[in-house]
Amino acid sequence: MHRGPMTAKLMSEAAKGLQFKEPPIFERGTPGRTGASIAKLDVPEVDLQSELGTLARRVPAGLPEVSEPEVIRHFVRLSQWNFSIDTQFYPLGSCTMKHNPKVNEWAARLDGFANLHPYTPDHLAQGALELMVRLAAILAEIVGLDGVSLQPAAGAQGELTGLMMMRAYFKKHGRSPRKVFIPDSAHGTNPASCALNGFDAVPFASGSQGVVEPETLVRAIEAAGGEVAGLMMTNPNTLGLYESAMPKLCQLIHERGGLVYGDGANMNAVLGRARPGDVGVDVMQYNLHKTFTTPHGGGGPGSGPVAFRNILEPFQPLPVVRKRGDVYVVDHDRPDSVGAVRSFFGNFGMMVRAYTYIRELGADGLREVSDMAVLNANYVAARLRNHLPLAYETPMLHEAVFTDRAIEAETTVKTLDIAKRLIDYGYHPPTVYFPLVVRGALMIEPTETETKQTIDAFCDSLIAILGEARENPELLKTAPHLTRLGRLDEARAARKPRLRWSPQAPE
Repeated sequence: MHRGPMTAKLMSEAAKGLQFKEPPIFERGTPGRTGASIAKLDVPEVDLQSELGTLARRVPAGLPEVSEPEVIRHFVRLSQWNFSIDTQFYPLGSCTMKHNPKVNEWAARLDGFANLHPYTPDHLAQGALELMVRLAAILAEIVGLDGVSLQPAAGAQGELTGLMMMRAYFKKHGRSPRKVFIPDSAHGTNPASCALNGFDAVPFASGSQGVVEPETLVRAIEAAGGEVAGLMMTNPNTLGLYESAMPKLCQLIHERGGLVYGDGANMNAVLGRARPGDVGVDVMQYNLHKTFTTPHGGGGPGSGPVAFRNILEPFQPLPVVRKRGDVYVVDHDRPDSVGAVRSFFGNFGMMVRAYTYIRELGADGLREVSDMAVLNANYVAARLRNHLPLAYETPMLHEAVFTDRAIEAETTVKTLDIAKRLIDYGYHPPTVYFPLVVRGALMIEPTETETKQTIDAFCDSLIAILGEARENPELLKTAPHLTRLGRLDEARAARKPRLRWSPQAPE
């Protein structure tokens, strides 16, 4: 949505009408007000103090006393002020914030799925178990590996689980290598997953073209010393570039007794075009909430299935759902398993949505998903490269990464200022200052679900903003102007977060 440039004075005046706060629900209402009609108690009263002992409350819970209209209006207003993928373009690079097809929601809400209790006996849950087995088989085929565990609840947890399986594999073979090599173009969660598994994360630099070169990996291995546990590669990487040397990189690790972990967060760029297992990856995670259009954001629910080679099959999380004859069963007898990483079977609703999406598109459709994701990202690059320098000239896949070095030198305006001003134009800002290897990074991922018209409107807005930066830098440095709240103190929010409401005034 292109609102066009406005003067700072006009924007300030417009903002005055929008700058009001919605009080927390706890600050609404009055004592004695209620939105409920409850019948009189028809059972004997219980002395909670004597029944619950120290667990009983000493003071009232402090719940708000509000009427039904107050509750409805409060939460409807909040919902209308939220930014969502169903209302606006969300070009958040490296996170694939794209349309969630409504047929997925229909399938996930079918009574047999939505109302199925996780403790339902196997013989009464055959449909759900069959879906899980089918989905696992499809996901394994897509990446060219042998099996899949659907249990992890997010991509980061899938990553953690994959490394747990690697560690268990080494232990089973009487080994305990510690060195895991991670290029600077990988996802930021990779080192954390290593540390949590007792591995030593060994960072090394990617090459001048933004991808890993075999010679660089060899030098990193020789410099680190010690036994090689593995290599963690995000492919396509966080620069949106394809790691073309993967076969050689995997060979170098395998020759030294290590395993290769593939971060599959960006699989939407290579569906039907490349299979990580074919080039040597041993274990990897998917992000169903990114590649396969299940809802994403707000901390979940996500789903991060782990695909693996047969050598790692005994170590996958339990329980394992499998087909035995003509029926589907839940197998808990897994002596070498790393154990459960999520309650029950994982986020089953996300599995239903992803399965629906895959079956709706089929193999040809999934291949077209990648084609459109790559086309859209390259179109963004073509529209903007003469206005913002690209971080690398290497042909990109699903996202375009720009740098603010030129515009900052010319106007003193930085990436953050551009991102904040985009909010005034009706867009969620792209990812900023990531990946860390790019100075003043602005990462844009249009995804495969956006039309040329939407992308053009976004690019036109960004070009207009860059023009504003040259004419009136202060306009960007004080943005956003058309939101209910102006520019927030992000440093203070990070250092002193208020994660819950309290009756005391903030500092």
